Amino acid sequence: MDEARRMGKSELFSHFAERFDVKRTQSREFFDELAILCEKELKRTGEFVIPGMVKLVVQHRKARTGRNPATGQPIEIAPKTVVKARIVKQLKDAILPKKPK
Repeated sequence: MDEARRMGKSELFSHFAERFDVKRTQSREFFDELAILCEKELKRTGEFVIPGMVKLVVQHRKARTGRNPATGQPIEIAPKTVVKARIVKQLKDAILPKKPK
């Protein structure tokens, strides 16, 4: 793959503003509202789906014992809550090359 520059927020807002014939500020407000809705739903149900793209899931990790890589000494890793993104199969299949059988 060639070294292409990734799309930034400004380009993203401009793209949607042009595509749907709205102002850039309206486009930005749409994404801001999507982020707020995503946060509310993750807190309420523990998951949020953007159809055809991604499913966000809250995951609670238990406390565990790990190793300090420098000394090899055991250390306690505290429990934590993280948000995992699961890419839908349809998008994966469109982007990733097929595995030979």
